[in-house]
Amino acid sequence: MRGRALRLALGAFATAALTGAAPVRQHYAVQEGLNLNSFLRAGPVAAHIVLRSGKDPRLLVAFPAGNSGAALWFEPLTQPATWRMVGEPQPVTQADSHGRPLRGVRFAVAIDAPRLVPRQAVVSSIRVIRDYQALGTAPTEVLVPVRADRDGLHWARDRLDGAAGYVLAMTVTRGRIADGAIEAGPGGRIRLEVTALTGEAPLEPLGGAALLNAGAHDDPGARDALNFLSYREKLLAGSWRFLTYFGRDTLMSVRLLMPVLQPDAVETGLTSVLTRLSPTGEVAHEEDIGEFAILDHRKADGSLSAAPVYNYNMVDSDFMLAPVARDWLLDDPRGRVRARALLARRVGGEALGARLVRNLRFVLRQAAPFARDPVAARLIALKPGLDVGEWRDSNAGLGGGRIPYDVNAVLVPAALEAAAALQGSGLLRPYLAAGDRAILSDAARLAETWRTKAPPFFAVALSAESARQAVTRYAAAIDVPATPALRSIGASGLRFAAIALDAGGRPIPVQNSDPGFALLFGQPPAEELQTTAQTIARPFPAGLRTGAGMLVANPAFADAAIQKRFSTNAYHGTVVWSWQQALVAAGLARQLERRDLSTGVRAELRRAQACLWDGIEATRAVQSSELWSWRYADGRYQVVPFGATGADVDESNAAQLWSTVYLALRRPTDAGHCPPD
Repeated sequence: MRGRALRLALGAFATAALTGAAPVRQHYAVQEGLNLNSFLRAGPVAAHIVLRSGKDPRLLVAFPAGNSGAALWFEPLTQPATWRMVGEPQPVTQADSHGRPLRGVRFAVAIDAPRLVPRQAVVSSIRVIRDYQALGTAPTEVLVPVRADRDGLHWARDRLDGAAGYVLAMTVTRGRIADGAIEAGPGGRIRLEVTALTGEAPLEPLGGAALLNAGAHDDPGARDALNFLSYREKLLAGSWRFLTYFGRDTLMSVRLLMPVLQPDAVETGLTSVLTRLSPTGEVAHEEDIGEFAILDHRKADGSLSAAPVYNYNMVDSDFMLAPVARDWLLDDPRGRVRARALLARRVGGEALGARLVRNLRFVLRQAAPFARDPVAARLIALKPGLDVGEWRDSNAGLGGGRIPYDVNAVLVPAALEAAAALQGSGLLRPYLAAGDRAILSDAARLAETWRTKAPPFFAVALSAESARQAVTRYAAAIDVPATPALRSIGASGLRFAAIALDAGGRPIPVQNSDPGFALLFGQPPAEELQTTAQTIARPFPAGLRTGAGMLVANPAFADAAIQKRFSTNAYHGTVVWSWQQALVAAGLARQLERRDLSTGVRAELRRAQACLWDGIEATRAVQSSELWSWRYADGRYQVVPFGATGADVDESNAAQLWSTVYLALRRPTDAGHCPPD
């Protein structure tokens, strides 16, 4: 589990937390599984220190500046060892040999290990470090030999284009350097003073009263994470691994946090997305900046350009922009009064309103084929040659599916409805080119076709007998109790939305949390609401509910090969993603505001809400994390940090942007609690 969290307010930051003033200094620490995370933001310095304990120790520092960092991997130990921070990290600014500023942190650490043998240091982009962590390889041109002396080890180099680069330096203050290794001092302890620096340009912090309004909840963990990830240029997706712009993460976070964000913060998020649109109107998924951009350009044209390179491989983000823009520009009173000024703002010589219209044109073009001929082959599929394309962006995330539920059943009709509303508002009139009005006037008709014709392709219905047999087999295979799940299956069997369709248009029968998008962005019919509510509230493996939170996938009703893909070690397997619980919580609250639902449907939604919030409150300690796994022991489901074992495919970010959205969510006072199984 996350264990203890230390939140240390330094200097003026303590006053800022009480007064709402922008923090000038922030430091907090989080122990999560094998990782000790220490975050510092002070003036132009922002850094995330990650100390990985166990048999495979690692030391890593990530900087929001240029998405850069420094990391050192050590050879495996015969016995696990634990890192400790000694004191607090301090901001550092110093000049390189050319007099250019390098900014970073200095900190002291200790570890009880007889010997540490450095295996590989990487000082470069976090993308390079991320790839080395996953694959064990890095471009040879970014690797630099160690410079050792009697007191320490030092790695330093300029950026590939000759700009100010990166430094990682360690001074041994307890122990000694011998034959390139660090040997322990008396008592078997090693102590190091570490300095990590980057020459990348710092971002301008956004925090305190400039970030959140008085409606935000007093949740120190979420506030800490959101402050660290928020800058006036953009919101960062997560740290350490995703420490830059991600389109989907930005849009979902802005939408869920919108009630408690200050207007400038909302518009920072929207502007960052609009600025990075492709010429055809696609939303950028991720950006390659700093040295990783240089590596991209070297491969593409041999140049040393550091111009950002944008990734447009995802198909879901394209259809998120319009609904989120509508929510701000039309539905939020604060946004309505600022809408014309925001759309008139020019970036790169083009008004943001013209950029938004560019995205709406793309949405209409993509939606038109299915609206003309509503067959599965005309739904939105992953791009050719790619195995990923929406938020479940790991190779096993869709179980081999090609046509994702969330995009087709929810996001496309939501984008079309938003396009129709924005066109009707008149806000877009100054930015419409010839023919745009005619194209946009068709949006409402297309939306109706998508809303009624797309969801049925994903419908899965199982008889009570086949559902019980599947639950019994799967529960035995993964060693969890079946009885509560079996009791929850009624005589009418089970219904749920498939996670995706395969290339032939056949549903992949994996229960999933993505109907939460429909709860937030749509107005599902009563029968669909009941199905979603029951899937959320039913105990796993008949549904998604566990004592460790709501799972994002349940493969109990799929074949053995698909079940194997969705393990507790898989990034999008039978695991809990914090923001998905928030998505469903916000969506349930929205649906319960409707006045057209029967008493029975409202009761189902209330039950799902109670069960979901029980799970959320049981996992508060890990809530700001990206995701977590679980084990069943001692008669209950227990949280396990993702990445805590060698079997996990990756490790979770300790600070994740869309996991901070609980700042805008509160358990309803009338929600009650989940009925006993």
